[in-house]
Amino acid sequence: MTNGDAQAQRTNAGIEDGPGEGRAGAVGSGWRWWAAWLAVLGLALALRAPRLGERPMHADESVHAIKFIGLLEEGRYAYDPNEFHGPTLYYFTLPIAWLAGEKTGAELREATLRLTPLIFGLAVIALLPVAVGGRGRGASLAAGAWLAVSPVWAYYSRYFIHEMILVAATWWWLVCLWRLWRTGRWRWAAAAGLGLGLMHATKETFVFNVAAAAGAAAVAWLWQRRRRPEWFSGRRAAGLGVVMAGVALVVSVTFFSSFFTHEGGWWQGPLDSVRTYAAWGARAKGESPHIHPWWFYLERLFWWRRPEGPLFTELAVGLLALVGLAAAVRGRLPAGVNAGWARFLALYTLLLAGMYTVIAYKTPWLVLVWYHGMVLLAGLGTVVLWRSGRRWWARGLAAAVFGAVGLHLAAQSCRAAFTYAAEPQNPWVYAHTSRDLLRLVKRVQGVARHHPHPEAMVVKVIAPGGDYWPLPWYLRTLPHVGYYAAVPEDPFADVVIAGSRIAPPLDDLSDKKWIMAGYYKLRPRVFLALYPRFDLWKAYVEAEPPTDDEEE
Repeated sequence: MTNGDAQAQRTNAGIEDGPGEGRAGAVGSGWRWWAAWLAVLGLALALRAPRLGERPMHADESVHAIKFIGLLEEGRYAYDPNEFHGPTLYYFTLPIAWLAGEKTGAELREATLRLTPLIFGLAVIALLPVAVGGRGRGASLAAGAWLAVSPVWAYYSRYFIHEMILVAATWWWLVCLWRLWRTGRWRWAAAAGLGLGLMHATKETFVFNVAAAAGAAAVAWLWQRRRRPEWFSGRRAAGLGVVMAGVALVVSVTFFSSFFTHEGGWWQGPLDSVRTYAAWGARAKGESPHIHPWWFYLERLFWWRRPEGPLFTELAVGLLALVGLAAAVRGRLPAGVNAGWARFLALYTLLLAGMYTVIAYKTPWLVLVWYHGMVLLAGLGTVVLWRSGRRWWARGLAAAVFGAVGLHLAAQSCRAAFTYAAEPQNPWVYAHTSRDLLRLVKRVQGVARHHPHPEAMVVKVIAPGGDYWPLPWYLRTLPHVGYYAAVPEDPFADVVIAGSRIAPPLDDLSDKKWIMAGYYKLRPRVFLALYPRFDLWKAYVEAEPPTDDEEE
């Protein structure tokens, strides 16, 4: 056996030092590799950054935005164990708003809010070089490229929700655990604790990631015939575990205690972070509009086509992931890819995907949590196929196929993020706010401009069950807006916005002093009616006649 063969066997067996920790493990080298990596990040940025504020705010985005305004304007935040998820989304957005010079809710823009998921979505890609020692440069670069052009990744990197932070924190945690296992160094235990603490402070569902990682690590360890690194001893492992848990606890408590400013005492937030599982568990057992069949995610990922819309599919990534999975199972991996690490990622992805598939409660953005692992396997599969073709024509054919797939995915990302950003033809649009609602908002703001005393104009929004979001975001600059889940004793004001089921009785009660100025689509199958006072509407229409594209 040659020295090179022995080196490859040691690397695949999980013995070689990790990146940055030994002679053979440097994190990539050569300007070409780093230039390619920067090109991947540039492509990801180009598919995500433009026109961030253009898409209408989803109801969930607006709920988080209103919650954030309280922190921005008053410096107050209190974790709610029943709603909203963890505090990291709000605290990570705070410095972005400060840098943008936006200090009030009125100044705050959609684009500013969406910079937070954009940054963390890019961070998931940027962290891949840290894992090069276990995955190899080629597999890491390929995975980064597939993430860069992935439609689902591009779409939700522009969505003001928690998932991108959760995925980034989880990926950081997993990479640090890998480096910890390889080196036994205290700094990696502390770094892993940082990731674990951020996971907990981001979303309650982090427990699924931890459970999947624990199960995958146990099976991978047995698979590797219980090999232990040279540094391993029970005492040292326990000490490293204590460091990781301690750092995670400090990070988590800091966020949940609102940086030790919680009104109920600093301990109230951390306590609520435990109590929340009772509330979410009870909700999961109840009825929900988000109960879907097991294939819900697979349909959206691999074959989605609706009338008058293009085909959306990431099937090629799924097939490449199967190739990577097979290579991990067989242990026949390219040089530089660690078999133990590859098998762990494969098992972790399978376990996590199984959990989210079995659970009946499903929303499209939850796919990010496990699809990330699938794309990592696809990166490995890409390198396996590339190296299986030894002749020039085989490599040329593979390059052409990979290029065509990348262009098709990039085109889908453009459609998802821009052309179909709020349309049902997009698989990642889910109960989304219609662009038609922006017409309603424009008209309410127009009426306010022609009110004798705009600062005193009263608006009442009446919708069954409180189904009026994201209006609180769009009407945040109006000082006197009331929201009602049922018809109040006096339903009228300067402007009334009513659910379609409430609107007909208002016609009978209005005594011709209010005019029904049209129905507006809030989201699929949900409509709102606009009732301005007749004199205010007349003043607005005479001063600002609607253009052709605003006509009913």
